[in-house]
Amino acid sequence: MNDHRLPRELARLFADGGRGRGLPAGLPKGDVVWPDPGYTRQGEAARPAFWMSDEPASAADWALLREWHPHSGLWPVLLDESAQPWAVGQVVPDDPRQIDHFTAEGFMTEVWEEWVAQMPRDQLEELEPYGGICPGPAPPGVLVADPGAVADWLARELAPKGMPLGLVAAARGADALAVMGWQGALHHNEWMVPMAAVVRSWEERFGARVVSVGFNTLDLSVAGPPADPEHALHVAAEHWAFCPDNIVQGPGDLQGYAEQIIGAHAWSFWWD
Repeated sequence: MNDHRLPRELARLFADGGRGRGLPAGLPKGDVVWPDPGYTRQGEAARPAFWMSDEPASAADWALLREWHPHSGLWPVLLDESAQPWAVGQVVPDDPRQIDHFTAEGFMTEVWEEWVAQMPRDQLEELEPYGGICPGPAPPGVLVADPGAVADWLARELAPKGMPLGLVAAARGADALAVMGWQGALHHNEWMVPMAAVVRSWEERFGARVVSVGFNTLDLSVAGPPADPEHALHVAAEHWAFCPDNIVQGPGDLQGYAEQIIGAHAWSFWWD
């Protein structure tokens, strides 16, 4: 496929009109999605939040557009539950530059202290061996595959669910969460920007890539997962701070959750 200038509707996603950016031919039919002013309470947006295909996307579509991200500046995401929030614009876009002011360590420490202060003493057993002491972010994983290839694999696993494709004007997948205004973890953390900082850190430490987002779900591919029980337990602590429901409404404690993520090349999160 030959590259060409961005279609007009996609160029509108960029403040500079998409100058110098291109895409391969054969983009599926679709259109941009504007934030609903009534939902954001921020008035009319200056630009659309993202572009969404009319029909479900194939894994090949996703992989091609991921490969073209350096040329297009558009990060692809598979959009689960497209009627709400995606098609109706129930999103709150943020400036990705705000992510620079947050860190995974700061977010984890704040959540740990706040939640532990509210937990009955007997529930601290869920957080063993750390209890009330936040262990901070885990050491990096060792990449066992190319992060892009692992992301393409996860897209192949998820695409049969029949999800449309989203394209977000973002430098990386973590930033796409803020740019598109994803609100999936709203009941856990009202502002998505600090959580995007956590995902940035996972991109850097574990070769994670954002593949799919839903109403209250997030799917990441992982090229460098924890490979031993101790490391997995430390990563499980990070996941608890990021998405407590994964543990509380799953195995019930960090030890059980850690067993699930040893060597796992996909991290899936959902918030109640």
